[in-house]
Amino acid sequence: MLTSIKTNQFNTVGSESKKLAMMYFRVAIILFGAQLLMGLIAAIQFVYPGFLFEFFDFSVARMVHINALVVWMLYAMIGSVYLMLPDETGIETVGIGLGKLAFWVLTAAVAVVVLVYIFIQIGPGKESTIWLINEGREYLEAPRWADIGIVVAVLIFYYNVFATYMKGRKTGIMTVLVADLMALAGLYLAGMFFTDNISMDQFWWWWVIHLWVEATWEVFVGALAAYGLIRVINAKREIVEMWLWIEVLMLFGSGILGLGHHYFWIGTPEYWWEIGALFSALEPVPLVAMFVHVLYDWGRETGAAEASGKGHAVVKNEPAMAWIAVNAFGNFLGAGIWGFFHTLPQVNIYTHGTQFTAAHGHLAFFGAYATILIGMMYIGIQDAYGIKRLRATFKSKMAIFLITFGVLGMTVALTIAGYEQVLVERAELGAGWNAFFVAQDLPWYVQAQVWRLIMGVVTFIGFVYLVWDLMTIGKVAKEMEETETREKAVVATA
Repeated sequence: MLTSIKTNQFNTVGSESKKLAMMYFRVAIILFGAQLLMGLIAAIQFVYPGFLFEFFDFSVARMVHINALVVWMLYAMIGSVYLMLPDETGIETVGIGLGKLAFWVLTAAVAVVVLVYIFIQIGPGKESTIWLINEGREYLEAPRWADIGIVVAVLIFYYNVFATYMKGRKTGIMTVLVADLMALAGLYLAGMFFTDNISMDQFWWWWVIHLWVEATWEVFVGALAAYGLIRVINAKREIVEMWLWIEVLMLFGSGILGLGHHYFWIGTPEYWWEIGALFSALEPVPLVAMFVHVLYDWGRETGAAEASGKGHAVVKNEPAMAWIAVNAFGNFLGAGIWGFFHTLPQVNIYTHGTQFTAAHGHLAFFGAYATILIGMMYIGIQDAYGIKRLRATFKSKMAIFLITFGVLGMTVALTIAGYEQVLVERAELGAGWNAFFVAQDLPWYVQAQVWRLIMGVVTFIGFVYLVWDLMTIGKVAKEMEETETREKAVVATA
């Protein structure tokens, strides 16, 4: 992928937009690696608490791990939009120069924030700290100056998208995307004001954390999956967009009021118990629809190709299709099944804040978002090299197998650890201060954390294969395609 950015072989409408997309993908993959590295450090510290103590503490490793996750996915999402925008609208992205400026400003800001996180780990909590060092709100630790910078960069991005949409062709996918991005940008503002009432603070904080992830991001994924299926298997636009509208209706219908499952224990009125339980229980439904949608389109187009004698040539980008398929399974399992495990208040009162939550988070973020975004990177490489059909390589197969196996392994291990916490720490010992430490030393919990570390290493090895493949697959595929073209030309003239 890094090579493809340098060669910039885009020669179609929207080439500048797609070059910008590859720039976002490059930073995204670097931040993805940083996220995994920080996760490994934190996993080691669970097993050996003294590891890097007072040099690089668990609190910092965890913070950078989670923030890198959110930021690399945002970079990949923005890159995905710049990649698909010319294809969907039929024109070059409006204001591309402004878009490139926003990229460099945002990247510089992210670099500064990460360095501050790492090198200024402790200090007084003052007003200046909120503005310059760390806001202190979980998942939204970025200082206030960076918050403002993120909003400005996202507004520029939204201007690029909206202006291009208004000027170019208006597809159903773009209509959904434009509306969704407005909500995505606006909801971030809910996490930018301060109140000294912790219940009120948490009330608005969840507007960012939940409504981003379980509403706007899910709709975004639906739009990417629709575009990806059209690009990769020539799925019919009418069918794909019909599914997309159905999914949007169900996702917003369940996702918005599903916010209530975060309001169980923060001091909000008790009516949120019923609202949160009901609509959270409905959240897996649109994920099932997305799952069926992907498999239906894949099977339909493959069957039509085989009937016409083309075989499996229907898949124009095998690595991308593989990741889209994993997205369908992973979204349903991680966000749907593992989310439903502990979404009802009768269960959540025991599981809240245990490793059950971490198990759900790992599989949901990977299954719902990482998979589709990696697939979009492969589509970007196919465009960069002008390849008609991108075949899977050994490295791409190893990457998807090891990363998926590793994340599933971590999820199972964390689920076992959470189960032990629920039984001992919560149910038997009453969730007291001492109960927490007793549970940390029990064999099931310790063994589960060891296995989480092992599976984390497996995931990181898969990431190495992924980077290796992204850096080489385009060049190799292009050379193979040119060789095949020359051989056909020789046969034709013989």
